[in-house]
Amino acid sequence: MTNVEPQFTLGIEEEYLLVDTQTMELSVDPPAAIIEECARQSGGQVTPELLRSQIEVGTKVCADIHEAREDLTRLRQIVVNVSREYGYAPIAASTHPFGHWTKQQPTTRDRYSHLAMEMQAAGRRLLTCGMHVHVGISDDELRNDLMSQARYFLPHLLALSTSSPFWEGQDTGLRSYRLTVFDALPRSGLPEEFDSFAEYQRHVDKLVSAGIIEDSTMVWWDMRPSGRYPTLETRIFDVCTSIDDAVALAALNVCVLRTLYRLRLQNQRWRIYNRMLINENRWRAMRYGLDEGLLDLVKGELVPFAELLQEIIELISEDAAALGCEQEIAHLFTIMKRGTSAHRQVAVMEAALGDGATQEDALRSVVHFLVDETAGGAKSAQ
Repeated sequence: MTNVEPQFTLGIEEEYLLVDTQTMELSVDPPAAIIEECARQSGGQVTPELLRSQIEVGTKVCADIHEAREDLTRLRQIVVNVSREYGYAPIAASTHPFGHWTKQQPTTRDRYSHLAMEMQAAGRRLLTCGMHVHVGISDDELRNDLMSQARYFLPHLLALSTSSPFWEGQDTGLRSYRLTVFDALPRSGLPEEFDSFAEYQRHVDKLVSAGIIEDSTMVWWDMRPSGRYPTLETRIFDVCTSIDDAVALAALNVCVLRTLYRLRLQNQRWRIYNRMLINENRWRAMRYGLDEGLLDLVKGELVPFAELLQEIIELISEDAAALGCEQEIAHLFTIMKRGTSAHRQVAVMEAALGDGATQEDALRSVVHFLVDETAGGAKSAQ
């Protein structure tokens, strides 16, 4: 057992979609100057993504959740301000309500070109965005151990972040449609369980030596040991439209990992559950979000999400205090009460339809909401 306490530093990555501010349509060929100027102003913390309509931001390594909030706010505001100069705006949502993947153009990069060739239509359909949270844990064996235990909590994190209820102009009936698209890729979904980090590395090395993947960055599980940083990277989140929501979920992520580490020091361990059961909760989080509850894997019965959230917050309370993020954790109750971005998007559409709008205009109203919430959240968090 490691005797060096992890730093529990934080890094947050968010992906946005760029829309035309006049039509609210998804951009197809936005000016390259947007990325270039964002990269210049951010010191390289804003980068292109797989499709030209996408843009990614990544915070620096942050000592705590407050520093993470400050840097994420700064990056969002840069993207908002620069995009506006060219007639575009970012939306922090995991799908565009009526964009079509067949109209998108890939970013010209060797890595992306290779992915497009390998994945074919499964890759071209990736008109989706997510949020990734890195937590600083330098010990490889500890990262592997915590990944196995933390799988249990991944559906809960997804349920609180959902922001992709629409796909190509249709209400999908799911709160997170994004994962139905992403799950078509290999090496996606819940992480595997390994007895040691060395065992994990041996499996990765087999794929590398066979020429199937270049390195471990092409393992796209919901949670993975980062291939670039000494972190455990949680990737299951939809991107949150509200910065307050994003920061609260990042705080919950790091608190859960610290709780599992604290239990480990006490020679305790979170029970490792079968993938079948965790996958059932993952599906329920995709389908229902917060609305219909998840399976309590101990009781073997469905439990309202509000009760599960209360239990998790009580479990991590000591760690939230130690990490100074009690206020951010308290915001989770706000998400529970008013709904995630997915709930709010559907509500905007239904209100517009109720006022006599066409389906097309109602969906444009949703994009207007997303533009305002993405930009307004960045300003209010300052």
